Amino acid sequence: MKLCVVAVGQRVPDWAQTAWDDYAKRFPPELKLELRAVKTEPRSSKTLETLYAAERERIESQIPRGARVVVLDERGTTLSTQALAAKLREWQLGGDDVALVIGGPDGLQPAFRQAAHERIRLSDLTLPHAMVRVLLVEQLYRAWSINAGHPYHRE
Repeated sequence: MKLCVVAVGQRVPDWAQTAWDDYAKRFPPELKLELRAVKTEPRSSKTLETLYAAERERIESQIPRGARVVVLDERGTTLSTQALAAKLREWQLGGDDVALVIGGPDGLQPAFRQAAHERIRLSDLTLPHAMVRVLLVEQLYRAWSINAGHPYHRE
């Protein structure tokens, strides 16, 4: 199974890239993790609808065919770490690749959000996009470690 994180925004601070790389290399071969960064649409004088449409097109081009689409959304379901571990187990048993989508500065197009298979929320706080990537990869690794009985997660 592959976890594909599709994130709007190509540039992140070095600390965020270092953290992502550190967690990404910890995943086992049977759970591949991939990051696909897509270009943020320039925010000049375009309408929000135009921005959403351009970013949606880029996002959809990076989602593996047949993947389960899970968007990160402030209105999504709140999951505990244990619940995320159960969700990861469910996804693995389902056998499909999973695309986890992080929107741009204005979020994701409402129709795209609604069409996703699932909507989850990482926090009640508003977080910078670079931090969201790091938090997501750490929590996915933690979820895997719980399911694998690995000592990374201690209760």
